[in-house]
Amino acid sequence: MKFINTLPLFFCCACFILAGCEGQESALVDARLEENPVPEQQVQATQGNADFTKYVAMGNSITAGLMDAALYNDGQKFNFANLLAEELKMAVENDGENFDPFDQPDINAENGFNISVPNPDPESNTVLGRFELDPDIPGPVPTPGEPIAPFTGDKEALNNFGVPGIVVGQLLTPATGGPQSPQNPAFTPFYQRFATDPGTSTILGDAINTQPTFFTLWIGSNDVLGYALSGASNEALLTGVSNFENQFNTVVNNLLAGTSASGVVINIPPILALPFFQAVSYNAITLDPVSANQLNEAFSGFNTALEAIVTSFGHDPEDADRRKVHYAAGNNPILVIDEELEDLGPKFDQLQMAGAINAQQRAALVPYEQARPLDPGELVLLQAGALLGTEADGDDSERDTPVGVVVPLGFDLSDGTLNGDPFYLTKAEQTRITERSVSFNTAIATAVASNSDRLALYDTNDPQGIFHDLFGLDGSAPGITIEGVTLQPDFSPNGVFSTDGVHPNPRGNAIIANEIIGVIERNFGSEIPRVDVLNLGSVVLAR
Repeated sequence: MKFINTLPLFFCCACFILAGCEGQESALVDARLEENPVPEQQVQATQGNADFTKYVAMGNSITAGLMDAALYNDGQKFNFANLLAEELKMAVENDGENFDPFDQPDINAENGFNISVPNPDPESNTVLGRFELDPDIPGPVPTPGEPIAPFTGDKEALNNFGVPGIVVGQLLTPATGGPQSPQNPAFTPFYQRFATDPGTSTILGDAINTQPTFFTLWIGSNDVLGYALSGASNEALLTGVSNFENQFNTVVNNLLAGTSASGVVINIPPILALPFFQAVSYNAITLDPVSANQLNEAFSGFNTALEAIVTSFGHDPEDADRRKVHYAAGNNPILVIDEELEDLGPKFDQLQMAGAINAQQRAALVPYEQARPLDPGELVLLQAGALLGTEADGDDSERDTPVGVVVPLGFDLSDGTLNGDPFYLTKAEQTRITERSVSFNTAIATAVASNSDRLALYDTNDPQGIFHDLFGLDGSAPGITIEGVTLQPDFSPNGVFSTDGVHPNPRGNAIIANEIIGVIERNFGSEIPRVDVLNLGSVVLAR
């Protein structure tokens, strides 16, 4: 008997299966272009009060073009900065000037190096590349990848200084480029590969040395996002407010002092609305009536033990009620390990010593000493989807041990270790993440306002902005409509995110580029063509 009837691993959209029959996204785009050729027309474009002749982009993963958990050729080609550069070029040339080509540190990798899984693969020792969507699962699966290779082009002629994974402080320190050692946490091979002088140069310094006339700066998200992606389990990944303020101001001041450029600064978007935190529901366990009844019978002993420690040892009754497991037909909360709960092991031992339970019953309680069902409003992280419903014992026994149902998510049956934190965010953790994002965004807005003669802010949290509509943050249904096509905040074929649940796909990047264009037009009196969102691909389907 298996207790899980249906389980939305990663996401539960039936449209994924249907879309899998439609073929590759690129084929759809090609067909659309053939049926609707773009007519030749005079482009209405001008730089206005800005100078786009040499555009430089600085930032982290999104600026670099990381998609599907890897930096690969198509990701670089369709990052928002490269799409934006194509539109800025039209304005420059329409004004009769020459546009400096937007050069990127080409990764020269079809699938890249996956940063979301153990890599190289521990079992096969092969390098894993980007995710692609397998509609048969449905879910993301890694492709064969390539190691991160050095950039062999002209490092002093680059325009894109996006480096995956970096925080604000890494723009400023030479340690970002090396040396590579356990004593240097700032190091990343993604900067080392194109640094002008690894271990001596800095990302910001390299960007300033190109002497841009216009720039975009999108940095700061990882100063809080890394902490959120860890399930709020790694305090070292959360930057302090004062450190952030000092580092961000240093970046802006150095950039403006070292160049005559103007630019757009992008702040931290509502990260908890990303599909990485929304794709798996807190109540993702779906049961039929028979399975629910069988499970309730199996958990009756645990619930009785909780009542016994309240009666016999004065345990908090509210805590006991929170831990009790009751299943019903339909959707049910995921059962998880919560390391912040009191360890009930000693009290269960007292029950055994008092003769209330025998040794076998006591052993059966071990996985639940710090377990509880998730509460409404708690967020499940994407990596949990790959584990829910799988057999905790590897299916090496006849008993059913589905993770998140019988065995708490985060409990290791082999050695009894607890590791629930990386799989969900409590309401308190979400509040801390949101408050820190607000503090960081306040610092960003203050820096821009202090230099409003040269800087414009793209506020991704604007209640009237596209992110609010896309994520349904105003209480309306999520999604936006472009030319009659509804696009969703997920990584379905109609979604605008890539399969890692964090980074946008080509359509998502096009939307971002167009939003930035709007900011430029309003602040610099420019007139710039828009990127055609629907002529770009979305999710990559497995071949």
